[in-house]
Amino acid sequence: MNPSATQFKSQLFQLLKTQAFFKGKFILSSGKESSFYLDARLVSLSAPGAYLIGSIMLDMIAQDRPDAIGGPTLGADPMVGAIASLSHQAGHPINTFIIRKQPKAHGKQQQVEGPLLKEGGSVVIIDDVATTGKAFVESIEVLQKMNIKIKKAICIIDRGEGAREALAKYNVPLESIFAISEFLQ
Repeated sequence: MNPSATQFKSQLFQLLKTQAFFKGKFILSSGKESSFYLDARLVSLSAPGAYLIGSIMLDMIAQDRPDAIGGPTLGADPMVGAIASLSHQAGHPINTFIIRKQPKAHGKQQQVEGPLLKEGGSVVIIDDVATTGKAFVESIEVLQKMNIKIKKAICIIDRGEGAREALAKYNVPLESIFAISEFLQ
């Protein structure tokens, strides 16, 4: 990780900890109950948060050289916009995409939105928070049907509740900017 990425990671942690981390009683998308919740979109949809997340994720994929980066709606939506803008500004533009939960009912009836990926192309998939990995697995299955290779998956926070193992079944490694344990200290 380059020095500015290390500094950006520290700044992002402070934003998440102060603006998006809550204690209480919460039901997660997995249906599980939790005593804490990290609402990453409160940060990923802010100007400084989008900038920091986009910068860090671009650093995390620098060696991968994917054809595109994207992921499931709604978690990936703000991040792909930041990544596309920052990559263009840096002179190394990368295409981005969003995966709908279901194919669109009208128009071209696509499930993957964005510049069309070539069959056999490679991508990195992203999401804000990974718990069981369900959204990542659904994304992997959609992309595999399109004959797209998934190099890896990246999330802002890994809750450590099975996502890594679920993705390993598809031979997709999961990387995270943070582990939830960093917020619970």
